[in-house]
Amino acid sequence: MRFPRFIDAVSRRSGLPTEQAAVVARAVLQTMAERVTGCPTADLAGHLPDDLSGYVGGPDRAAAGPPPAAGPAEFLRLVGERAGVDEVTARAGTAAVFATLREAVTVREFREMVAGLPRDPDGGVAPVPPSVTD
Repeated sequence: MRFPRFIDAVSRRSGLPTEQAAVVARAVLQTMAERVTGCPTADLAGHLPDDLSGYVGGPDRAAAGPPPAAGPAEFLRLVGERAGVDEVTARAGTAAVFATLREAVTVREFREMVAGLPRDPDGGVAPVPPSVTD
């Protein structure tokens, strides 16, 4: 999947304009790359479709040490801060990025990406998609 197609899917799912969807997607991928444990950034990038792997660049997490503790709220805060959007937009964009990633990679690759994300004490994985009651 090429970047424009990925962003179009994120835009449709989130209801965000294409330009804003691209900014949020980049923020989600960068934040995810910083937060994934047990998986070097190069491995994470290898799971992403085509030209999306460039958005998870940066230091290898294994070499940089463990990521700072962060649950779903902190993940969304970081995405919002990076993208310059409010919490509602960060939540919608993050959910759309994860849904689009789920379709863009194999089940095994997606499970490996999600398995490396930090968990809350209750076992929840960051980021948590919004519930129907939100």
